[in-house]
Amino acid sequence: MNKLADEEQTITKPGIISRKQLIAAVIFAALALFLSTVVPSVQIAWVVAVLVLTIYLFAFEIVSVDVAAVSVMVLLGLTSLLAPYMGLEQGLVDNKHLFDGFASNAVMSIIAVMIIGAGLDKTGIMSKVAAFILSVGGTTETRIIPVISATVGFISSFMQNVGAAALFLPVVARISARSGIPLSRLLMPMGFTAILGGTMTMVGSSPLILLNDLIITSNKALPADAQMDTWGLFSVTPVGAALIITGIAYFVIAGRFVLPKTKSESSTSGSDSMEYFHDVYGVNYSLSEVVVSDGSPVIGMLLDEIENACRVRVIATKRPSDDIRIGPGALARDLEIEAGMILGVIADPNDLNSFVEKSKVKKLEKLATFSDALSSGNTGVAEVVIPPGSSLIGKSARDVWMRKTYGLALIGLHRKGETLREGDDIRNMPLESGDTLVVHTEWTALERIEKNRDFVVITTEYPHAEEVRPHKIVPALVFFGIALFMVLFTDIRLSVALLTGAIGMILSGVLNIEEAYEAVSWKTVFLLASLIPLGLAVETSGTAKWIADQVLSVVGHMDIWVIQLAIAILATFFTLVMSNVGATVLLVPLAVNIAIGAGANPAVFALTVALATSNSFLIPTHQVNALIMGPAGYRVTDFMKAGGIMTILFLIVMMTMMNIIF
Repeated sequence: MNKLADEEQTITKPGIISRKQLIAAVIFAALALFLSTVVPSVQIAWVVAVLVLTIYLFAFEIVSVDVAAVSVMVLLGLTSLLAPYMGLEQGLVDNKHLFDGFASNAVMSIIAVMIIGAGLDKTGIMSKVAAFILSVGGTTETRIIPVISATVGFISSFMQNVGAAALFLPVVARISARSGIPLSRLLMPMGFTAILGGTMTMVGSSPLILLNDLIITSNKALPADAQMDTWGLFSVTPVGAALIITGIAYFVIAGRFVLPKTKSESSTSGSDSMEYFHDVYGVNYSLSEVVVSDGSPVIGMLLDEIENACRVRVIATKRPSDDIRIGPGALARDLEIEAGMILGVIADPNDLNSFVEKSKVKKLEKLATFSDALSSGNTGVAEVVIPPGSSLIGKSARDVWMRKTYGLALIGLHRKGETLREGDDIRNMPLESGDTLVVHTEWTALERIEKNRDFVVITTEYPHAEEVRPHKIVPALVFFGIALFMVLFTDIRLSVALLTGAIGMILSGVLNIEEAYEAVSWKTVFLLASLIPLGLAVETSGTAKWIADQVLSVVGHMDIWVIQLAIAILATFFTLVMSNVGATVLLVPLAVNIAIGAGANPAVFALTVALATSNSFLIPTHQVNALIMGPAGYRVTDFMKAGGIMTILFLIVMMTMMNIIF
């Protein structure tokens, strides 16, 4: 394990508190004590204390965020027992409702979309989507991020943002593996844009769906001349489009500075593997992609001829009018080289440079055509031993057409303490018992070789192919379509609609029940479900109203845009510590009354609240942020670093666009 990993393990190890964390604890405790002297009731004082504790635990990660959330939930439950000693008549949360979060619409929806996403992935659909995005966006962050983000942002404008994020989670994981870009560099832009996509239409997020109902309710208490009109489906689209463009531009321009630079497994496995073979066998090979230019002297030659002469090994080819050829039955030594053909080559860098110079072929800086086919998740270098009794003993690799028959491209042969390589005529040497073959192969081919008695596969730590069920693509799409139709065109609860699709995939055999359980990120489930009681305590205790009153008492006499900004900031804060729906229900009536008193448009102020509750990037309390936190290995500080700037940009763009349009 590298030094960085050791440091991270030390930082997050339970029970170890650094000096920085102790100092922060003292500061947060002092803040809680000060606030307890200015709040109007003992109950609000205790809720504020728990709120400050939660923020401290999240910001400094004394324990993991899911453990912190569960601990806060249990603490709220214990207040029912300790109420007499806390100066309370009853606990901060009724214990009958303490675990309501586990049956909440949001949590059940997340479970359902995880299962639906896994079902679609199992059919191979997500792999095809990933391949398409790679073909359009290439293999660089600055091209892939806009393609992924724009796609997810558009989808999120018509379905729940957490559903869009969960749907694309396996797609982004595959893109990461195939492009070599760490997952942590891709998931946050995708997740943030999924949240921003919820501002594109009036059905894009729960607060916007709820807003027109709240406006109708508020109208009942307003005089006729102050009645508000409801918003149309695309009323917010200009604002949402500007926010999505801002989010994409932010990560394209500043992503290299604000995104964590941790490596994912997919980006390191290939290099670690080659380092091992270099240390053990002295094989210093690397993968490259070359294009046969017009006029190249190798045109018309056979693979066998150029491999022997130039000490290179061709492991994949593609003609201009043909598909990629790799693996068993695809490549043979008598394949003729053509102009425009693309070759995937594994060779020593010096031999490769010599081949490029002599053959007048063009070497690409990185894999392009073969970025997927030759990714570390699909292919690699392996060790295979010839056992006693193998039918291959006495035969050479050339005799058995090893590359074509077994999909094993021989690049080294270790015999009696000596390693021979390409150019040492290894393919003409009769194989002996105990020979170790260093080969480049597809992992699927290596899995088949493991069952062949003529070989003993030594390499075991490689990505074993998952079972894909392309024959289940029709039921998967049918049940996904049913769920999507119910979400968009019926009034049924979101969780019921999504669970219909999830259970349909299980009953139709797209997934079995064990795979469905494995698809659920239980860390995410416990994180969200455990925070819901805290939101309930903030609402029912009057803490939320008290905070709102304090803020508005300061800015209530200022210019209209300042008051509107204050409401937006207040909604942003509330959505970090409670549900966005709860924040909307609480603040919309307050915003309407403030707007009428200030002579502003109450409908615009109400819309400000509903939009600002999507400004949830600072900590992983939003469902989407909680969803991507585990797979990418994010920490709370990663969200605070990238999300802090995004929060400010959101407020600037939203306020600017709303004042221009409305």
